[in-house]
Amino acid sequence: MTGPPHGGVTGPVGTRGQTTRHDAPPSPGTPQPAGSQLARELLDGLADAVVTTDGTGVVTFVNARTAELLPEIVPGTDLSASALPALAAAETFDAEHRGRRLRGVRRCLTGGRYAWYVRDVSEEYARTTALLAERSRTAFLTRAGSRLGMSLHRDHALRTAVTLAVPYLADLALVVHRPPTPTEHLPHWLRYADGDPAPVAGVAPWAVTSALPGLPEAFAGDTSDPGPWPDADLTDLLPAGFGRPGAVLVSPVLAAGRPAGALVLVRRATTFDPRDVEVAREFAARAGAALATADLYGEQAHLARVLQASLLPPELPAVPGIALAGGYRAAGDTLRIGGDFYQVFPTARGALFALGDVCGKGVGAAVLTGRVRQSLQTLRLVEQRPAELVRLLDRALLDTPDAARHSQFTTVLLGTLDREPDGGVRATIAGGGHPSPLLVRPDGTVEPVPVGGMPVGALTGARFGRATVRLAPGELLLAYSDGVIEARGGPRDVEMFGEGRLRRALASAVGLPPAALVDRLLQLVDEWLGGQSQDDDITMLAMSASPG
Repeated sequence: MTGPPHGGVTGPVGTRGQTTRHDAPPSPGTPQPAGSQLARELLDGLADAVVTTDGTGVVTFVNARTAELLPEIVPGTDLSASALPALAAAETFDAEHRGRRLRGVRRCLTGGRYAWYVRDVSEEYARTTALLAERSRTAFLTRAGSRLGMSLHRDHALRTAVTLAVPYLADLALVVHRPPTPTEHLPHWLRYADGDPAPVAGVAPWAVTSALPGLPEAFAGDTSDPGPWPDADLTDLLPAGFGRPGAVLVSPVLAAGRPAGALVLVRRATTFDPRDVEVAREFAARAGAALATADLYGEQAHLARVLQASLLPPELPAVPGIALAGGYRAAGDTLRIGGDFYQVFPTARGALFALGDVCGKGVGAAVLTGRVRQSLQTLRLVEQRPAELVRLLDRALLDTPDAARHSQFTTVLLGTLDREPDGGVRATIAGGGHPSPLLVRPDGTVEPVPVGGMPVGALTGARFGRATVRLAPGELLLAYSDGVIEARGGPRDVEMFGEGRLRRALASAVGLPPAALVDRLLQLVDEWLGGQSQDDDITMLAMSASPG
């Protein structure tokens, strides 16, 4: 058998004696028809569930993913009557179904048909929900820390703690605590429930608090697990009508590292998950820190009140033949204690006066002020001559331990006021480092009385000044501290009140008795400050002869 002629076209062998011809393959880019089988394979490979309906809302097609996410929906299902009617009622939907979070969107097709594309976003939704919850917890703790940080009083700190916890952490919050200085050895409590107009306080016997599991441990500084504790009798601690608690969490409140009480959180229904417990513990820790701060502030305020009572200038005594008046403003005018002082002691011939300004400001200066005043109180019993009394005070301050290291010195004016037969008063003054007192005459003339000298208690071998002046009836002597003339105010709050302005004020007040003059000067200085707190204490003592 011979083959085909040379150059003939041959093809694959088909049946015997026949050849089959195949068309050439299509050129690249030529569109191919997509059959229904190919379309189904493509749709089944999608991660989204795909549901198509006709114009009446009856399902005509579902892909393989639909069987996993929406097994109730099959061809022929009426979407409006299905387990997910939201598919037929809206353009989009976002809902829980069979423990999954589903999110879908509807698209229009030709011929009035529709296609739904539904995706499982459970993991994404869980991550977003967890992130939002964490942000909410962080924002709550930040807000709580800010609010608690502003509570400088114990009662306010406790009220803030119970009100902040509701309703974010629980339906009811209860703080059981020991008062810092209890009058009775019983625990106190403060309670706030959602809807209450204000927190309610009370006292409970130890038997009641011991009935709550976790509370004894919290008072010892230990933690305990949350629980429903159905057998716990909380009738005396919960408000009437609250019902049986669903979950209770007790956290210790530690103030300065020591147990100060317990925070009890009560929920009606839901439980506390581990993250809730962490946030509650952190909140209780911040409440404890606020309580410790408030207790410390209370102790300092108490000490300040004690200092204030002992260091404020005393009421001036009545001295026959001599009119006296004093004025005082502490720097900042907060604790009303500072480094300026004045004192007057009656004597057989009149009075002994002292006015000074110790080094420093605030509580430290106030302590030194107390030491100077106590020294004068004692030394004047053995010496009443001003120059000698200044030297004794100087020696007493220099003999104080660590006096040089702590710069414990003062400027001072010490003087005697002796009545004279003609109704006048002779003032003998000694001092060191203090502004010269001013003499106001009836014609409005204001003259300084130079005293001079060095600060008292500053240097060994210091020299002190002395002066004598006679106050005729109608004349007045004003001793003052440098805080008066150095008060800064005016249009730009930088100009000092100054000695010139003080002299003009004295000249315009001629004829006023010492008390009225001091009130006038304090008013002028306050107006000059314009409501601003002064940087230094302001002290003045006015003296004049008076009939009788």
